Amino acid sequence: MTPSEAFAAIALAAVACDGSLDRDEAHALRAQLEARTPYRDRTEAAIGALFDGLLSELRAHGWEQLLTRAIPSLTAEQQETALAMAAQLVHCDRVVQPVEAELLLSEHIGASIGVVEDRVRRAVTRMVQGGADA
Repeated sequence: MTPSEAFAAIALAAVACDGSLDRDEAHALRAQLEARTPYRDRTEAAIGALFDGLLSELRAHGWEQLLTRAIPSLTAEQQETALAMAAQLVHCDRVVQPVEAELLLSEHIGASIGVVEDRVRRAVTRMVQGGADA
């Protein structure tokens, strides 16, 4: 998996891990990625092909396997950015589903990235509880 595929995979897993991808989540996902260098110059067809492939993998193997493949393809800095973006995307609809919190707290993201687990757990807890500083 290339770094640009991996970064997009983490973002997709964040919004689709609960089994649905609604219009607001798709819009937030697209807005987040289009603002970033590897994606802003891609055609609609190229972005569509990227997400078709990632969605197929997500459906076939689940978000856990998608993250397991994606994370090692990124540098430490990219991993931290991907975690921050995943947290933002999960929170975009103001409702953090249990599976979304699980994704952010899982060993696939937090531990693999090396973020201090307690910091991630506190941040996700604030998000789930609707805290203003989430």
